[in-house]
Amino acid sequence: MSFAKTNLQDWEKLVAKQLKTEDIYKVLEKENIEGLEIKPFYTLENIVPVKLPRLEENMHLVAPYNDYLLEDAYAFLIKEEPLQLQDKAFFYEDSALNTAAAKDKNNNYFCLQDIFKRIEHGETFNPETGKELLNTEAKRKIGVDISIYQNAGASIVQQLAIALLKIKELTELYGEEVFEQVIFRVAIGSQYFLEIAKIRALKILISQLSKEYSKEAIPYIFAETSLRNKSLNDPENNLIRSTLELASAMIGGADAVYANDYKLSETSSVSEEISFKQQIVLAYESIINVFEDATAGSFFVEDATKDIAERAWELFLELERNGGYISNLESGNIQKLVYDQAIKEQNWLDEGKIKLLGVNLYPALEAKIATEELYTESAIRPVRLAERYGV
Repeated sequence: MSFAKTNLQDWEKLVAKQLKTEDIYKVLEKENIEGLEIKPFYTLENIVPVKLPRLEENMHLVAPYNDYLLEDAYAFLIKEEPLQLQDKAFFYEDSALNTAAAKDKNNNYFCLQDIFKRIEHGETFNPETGKELLNTEAKRKIGVDISIYQNAGASIVQQLAIALLKIKELTELYGEEVFEQVIFRVAIGSQYFLEIAKIRALKILISQLSKEYSKEAIPYIFAETSLRNKSLNDPENNLIRSTLELASAMIGGADAVYANDYKLSETSSVSEEISFKQQIVLAYESIINVFEDATAGSFFVEDATKDIAERAWELFLELERNGGYISNLESGNIQKLVYDQAIKEQNWLDEGKIKLLGVNLYPALEAKIATEELYTESAIRPVRLAERYGV
């Protein structure tokens, strides 16, 4: 049996007939906070499916380091030197833990320390820190942290452009081999499909940039749940949001995923364990962590990936012309970009364009804190959307 071939115009006519309108795009198109072109429907036209691999064959489900999770987890986020274990993966931000990596040959160590963190907080940048980190025994030696930007309110495009600026700066400081030595730390927000596309776009962009240095790099991605959309008074809603964020990270193809505690106050070993076991449920009940690039071929995700990647590359080139990551921080360009986007997102929440259950949708409280008290043009700092409402 064969079916008649259809094109975009055929589908437009069918949709117009169903909706009883001549202008289907006016009816179906919806504005989004990212400023991306989200079409009301998609066809194969102009879609080129891309298969995007990840580095880890088995995705790391990262747990907080505690005795009661040692048997359930293979990978841990540590703040102190771990016990003598076997075949585990340890992620850490404190470079002092590189001493453990040097003497422990039975486990893998991944350093998340971002050498730009000091200058992001207004302190002096020290390039010697990077040289020291690159001389350690960790499997991945330097972090490229863009999670702070997601939690500060930066757009997806801005987050990826900043990732490119950071790795470009590192490459100029320490050479092209740094592509194989960094780990990208990203926070995953609540825009489910766009966050999947964000991870995929990051892979495309890093690969594209590495080719400028005769490399074929695949980024190592550590993805964690966002704090931006969480609230103090609704831990159950936080849990649902973080579950969807973890799903985005797994489907998008992160190499390691981590769930921050869904309780922002009165945290306990129980809430910590529940947060981690969201990953277990997703992995073993739905096996979404097994597939390398589950959304490859999806018309919508492929189109969104392409759109995000192209916009992020354009912004990267624009900022690079202004002198690179450090120069743009020192001039305040990056802070202003993020500030404008964060204020826009906060205003959308106030206006009801963004729905956050229990905060602006069926809220228990009115807005208490002025926007000017939460945000500043001079610094990058995490701000929860619900803080304005005192929750």
